[in-house]
Amino acid sequence: MKILHTADWHLGKRLDMFSRLEEQREVLTEIVEIADKEDVDAVIVAGDLFDNFNPSSEATELLYSTLHRLSKNGTRAVIAIAGNHDSPERIEVPDALARACGIVFVGYPNAYLRPFSTEGGIEVLHVDNGYIELALPKQQTPLRLILTPYANEVRLKTYLGVEDTEDSLRQHLAQHWKQLADQYFDEKGVNFLVTHLFMMKNGGEQPEEPDDEKPILHVGGASAIFSENIPPQTQYVALGHLHRFQTIDIEPCPIIYSSSPLAYSFSEANQTKYVVVVEAEAGQPVSLTPVALTKGKKLLRNKFTEIEEAMTWLEDNQDAIVQITMVTESYLESADKKRLMEAHPMMMPIIPEVKNLQKGNDGTSKIVSIDNKSMEELFVEYFKNSKEGKGQAPSESLMELFKEIQSVEIFE
Repeated sequence: MKILHTADWHLGKRLDMFSRLEEQREVLTEIVEIADKEDVDAVIVAGDLFDNFNPSSEATELLYSTLHRLSKNGTRAVIAIAGNHDSPERIEVPDALARACGIVFVGYPNAYLRPFSTEGGIEVLHVDNGYIELALPKQQTPLRLILTPYANEVRLKTYLGVEDTEDSLRQHLAQHWKQLADQYFDEKGVNFLVTHLFMMKNGGEQPEEPDDEKPILHVGGASAIFSENIPPQTQYVALGHLHRFQTIDIEPCPIIYSSSPLAYSFSEANQTKYVVVVEAEAGQPVSLTPVALTKGKKLLRNKFTEIEEAMTWLEDNQDAIVQITMVTESYLESADKKRLMEAHPMMMPIIPEVKNLQKGNDGTSKIVSIDNKSMEELFVEYFKNSKEGKGQAPSESLMELFKEIQSVEIFE
């Protein structure tokens, strides 16, 4: 059995003023072509189908048309779950029509899916809360899936009964997954877990989230989920949320973030993006083939001290989306800024790095820059220079309020 794992499509996402929709259309066509070339039996999209709760009609049409192409008229199963950028209600809206094509949408944790079958030979054999078992054309063994979409604070309480404690989500999911695995995962089927969560190895290095990704490590009491929480019967864990391809752990099985199909922030510049083709057999370890994606524009960033040097670099990288930092003794003249901006059709706002004319204690010039600074650091600098701050740092209570505001989701 072959399964294609992809995630974090973020349809409708923009990079500043630049739409990425055409690039998304191209790379999703590439994913469909890979699925056809590899003749996969099922496709898993592990969350963040859209970039926001209210996607445009163009983004919505692109999602539905792509999933329909992937389904091959109901002969290939497609399973798509909600991520932290998705509205679970919107994800589940087309459910009746989707089932006719063998497409399974799961918006909420602990969802109980209705059984169905397609003329193409896909059949739902068993369902439970957060679980589905599928019979696939050309396969003698079933595909079993534990499905856990992203859960925010409201959904944790409403659908999972989780209380607001540090380890509550981790403990609940470990117990929930174990119960399902003990009941349904055996060596007579292929056993996968699909989720959109922040997962890491207990005691290991914490993976980095993209610059513009909503952090979900501690939202609503949801602490990181550990690889040791995965039931041992599981053969593969298909993850969504982090945009770089990475293996979180190989025990008890490969636990994989497949990556986003495009680079969506400059923290992802120069990353190769992938889908993962998983070959699975009942009762046997899986084998993985990461397949590199080639479509979409590169994101490039660079730093310059001379205008002419920047102009040459911009001319050499006309096909990329670019971001430059200009290091100068004073703020850029408007004529120089206009010249730089007109030199490239897809340039982000220029980042100024201005040398302070006041000398530091060591006699060297201080550099003032917003590059690579966190939101908290920028807020502290802003407050110090405001009339309220008068050179003083914000109080601890004000900083706690700022952090709390950062963590609040705009849409429910």
